[in-house]
Amino acid sequence: QVQLVESGGGLVQPGGSLRLSCAASGFTFSRSVMMKWYRQAPGKERELVATITNPTGRTNYATSVKGRFTISRDNAKNTVYLQMNSLKPEDTAVYICNIVPLYGLEYDYWGQGTQVTVSS
Repeated sequence: QVQLVESGGGLVQPGGSLRLSCAASGFTFSRSVMMKWYRQAPGKERELVATITNPTGRTNYATSVKGRFTISRDNAKNTVYLQMNSLKPEDTAVYICNIVPLYGLEYDYWGQGTQVTVSS
C-alpha cells in the first residue's frame, strides 16, 4: 500500500522560510514519475505549485512562487521536498504532495497535506 506523508508545515512570519517533505512508502522513486506539490487555501481552488520529474529532475513552478520555492527529491530516501523562501501571507494554505506516472494513468497517489500559515 502506497502512503505519502507530508511534514514540515507550521506558522512562519512573512519573509521566513520553511522546508516541506513528502515521504513515500510502498513506492519506488526510481520509476519514471512526476512528483508534484499542490496547495489549497480556504475558499480557493487547488493550485499546482511545483513539479519535478524522475529520472531527469526537470522542474516547473507556478508563476506565483517562481524564484522563491525550490522543489527537489532524494530518490534514495523516497522523499520529495519543497523549500519555501521569502514567504508571503498569500502562501498560506494546506500543501499536498502528489505522484503520478510520467506517462499514462496507472496510479495517482496523494498525501493528506501539511498546513503552512504565514502571518505576523
